[in-house]
Amino acid sequence: MTYIITATKSEAQAFIEKYKLDASKSNTLYSVIISGIGTKNMYNTMKILSAQLKENDTLVNVGICGASDAFDIGELLQVDTATQCINGTQKILTCVDEALEHTNLYDAVDMESYGFSQASQGFKNSYIFKVVSDHFEPSKVTKDKTKKLIYSQIDTIMEILNG
Repeated sequence: MTYIITATKSEAQAFIEKYKLDASKSNTLYSVIISGIGTKNMYNTMKILSAQLKENDTLVNVGICGASDAFDIGELLQVDTATQCINGTQKILTCVDEALEHTNLYDAVDMESYGFSQASQGFKNSYIFKVVSDHFEPSKVTKDKTKKLIYSQIDTIMEILNG
């Protein structure tokens, strides 16, 4: 089973629509879980989920992130750890407690990766993917834009997961 854990409904909606997932129908390939925004919510969700995981299950945190203008809007970042981001060259993804406006302190930020990373330690099949949603202008991010950005990267994410 592949567990796709997102922070928001709009991030999850892309996968729900792509794979026609329905809460009333069982799907043996994918399960989408919404943790809520923030490190603590992600960590707590992951701890609950970890109690039912099997050795061959895959954990995938997918979400959006703010980033400097060195990144393109819609660019997919595959995160190696809670702080190292791999995308051609190494960049830093920093997990923060609140959305940041107009900053030059970070390359990219999100609000859940650290919680996911900490709670999924020890699981061999865990991945973090972030899609750049804005250049530190969170007020420009909408639910519809979030869903579209995630949807645009689903095939690439699945190609990476399926090796």
